[in-house]
Amino acid sequence: MTRNPHSQTNNDHGRACILNKLQLCHRGVLFILLIMATACTTLGPEYKEPEVTWLNDWQPDFYGLSNNTQQATQDLRFWWLLFDDPVLNELITMARRDNPSLRIAGLRILESRAALGMANSTSLPQLQQLGASVTGISTNNHGGISDGSSENLAAYQSAFRIGWELDFWGRFRRGIESADAIFLSSITAHQDLQVLLTAQAADLYFSYRTIQHRIKIAHLNSTRQQRSFAITEKLFAAGQGSELDLQQAKTQYLATRSTIPDLEGKLIQVRNALAALLGRPPGLIPELAGEGGDLPDIGTLIINEVPTRLLLRRPDIRSAAWRVAAQSAQIGLAKADYYPAISLLGSLGWSGNSVSASADTGQLIAGPSLSWNVFDQGRIRNNVRLQDARLQQSIEAFQNTVLLAAREIDDAAVIVVKTAEQQIILEETLIAAERSLELANIRYREGYADFQRVLDAQRSLLSQADRQLAIQGIHLSAIIQMYKALGGGWAEISEESIVPEETQQQMRNRTDWGNLLEAQLPAPNSRQRPE
Repeated sequence: MTRNPHSQTNNDHGRACILNKLQLCHRGVLFILLIMATACTTLGPEYKEPEVTWLNDWQPDFYGLSNNTQQATQDLRFWWLLFDDPVLNELITMARRDNPSLRIAGLRILESRAALGMANSTSLPQLQQLGASVTGISTNNHGGISDGSSENLAAYQSAFRIGWELDFWGRFRRGIESADAIFLSSITAHQDLQVLLTAQAADLYFSYRTIQHRIKIAHLNSTRQQRSFAITEKLFAAGQGSELDLQQAKTQYLATRSTIPDLEGKLIQVRNALAALLGRPPGLIPELAGEGGDLPDIGTLIINEVPTRLLLRRPDIRSAAWRVAAQSAQIGLAKADYYPAISLLGSLGWSGNSVSASADTGQLIAGPSLSWNVFDQGRIRNNVRLQDARLQQSIEAFQNTVLLAAREIDDAAVIVVKTAEQQIILEETLIAAERSLELANIRYREGYADFQRVLDAQRSLLSQADRQLAIQGIHLSAIIQMYKALGGGWAEISEESIVPEETQQQMRNRTDWGNLLEAQLPAPNSRQRPE
């Protein structure tokens, strides 16, 4: 049997092509293996919490308020119980439940948790695509032996494609680290808002009670001055008093009355601010019904000594630290753009048509892929610089947050001490003013002093009584700010507390949230860095 030389040549050529393809494939595999051996690294700096150098030598100066007992964290978290006021306790509970800003902070936790889930999905094949198509073809022939004939056929195909970019440079790991840090930052931001909200509720409540008492004092003094005015009016009508005494008494009486509308306006403004804090429209707050009792006397407040490192556990400082961690990971993510993206690609396809003589075709394609943006180095390089500048900004923001926290502690402590000293002095001053008014009235009735002395004593008594109340309110506000500065008033966040049940139900009706609404939240202070 004679062999066809052309067939032999074609076979040789085919074998040569196959060998060339195998060699190319072998080289590609070796190249990929070489890169894998040398490149399995995570680019960018490893997160390290910024060091506050001055904190090692700094100890809060409580100006005589501190003792040497061990600080109990539980006391700080429920510091408002110190005032022993059931109304205050109820208002704080309602504020932490119904405040709109706190609910938004809870929803941001869910948002960042979903973003973290998106980042985690990059560890799986990024391309998972199923496609199919059907095409109809109609042909009409004109001219020739097939003139006027037509033919209809259908072509169909389907394919499943998968692509998996290998994380040689830590691009996806850094993305997960960044998303994880943002998630933890959202939790500490929620806790920081608890601290702020609790302090605001207590501050507004005692401001309301203080203004109530100031209005009461103004009414009492107005009544007293009205009687004096009536007396001078009768004396003047009887020709036994001067018009000067009459007009001075009238002026003082009206001046005191004029302060009442201003105080009443401030009272309504404070009430409206408290209503907004409770998630209510402006209007009456039933919990504030009545005048309330006397303002609490906390003049002998003792603050337990706080280690400086406890300062770094404040929620706002922890939140700032996690923002640094998130931005630190962004540098590694940007640096990964310097290097090629290496992927494993695969495709499983099937195609055919309606022609009976034509066979269906199955196709399996698999292999590595390399993509390298080699001509965009300027953009990549400047993006790395941009992310590094943002990192330094976040570090400076962290340092500033710690500095402001230390200042808040010192400012609040000195106000607590100095207002306590003022209260002691004002109590003695008020006693002296009351006695002065008593003596002035006696001497006036006996004819040893003119009515101006009585008016002066009344004015002094009103001023001292109002000032004492104002200082007492400032003292209470300073105590509140002290506990706020120490980071008191936050608690571990439960899944139920971040989003109310009715809101959860609305979200479930719109979207499949899986178990994200019920999943347990991590403790952000329990980890030094994202893992």
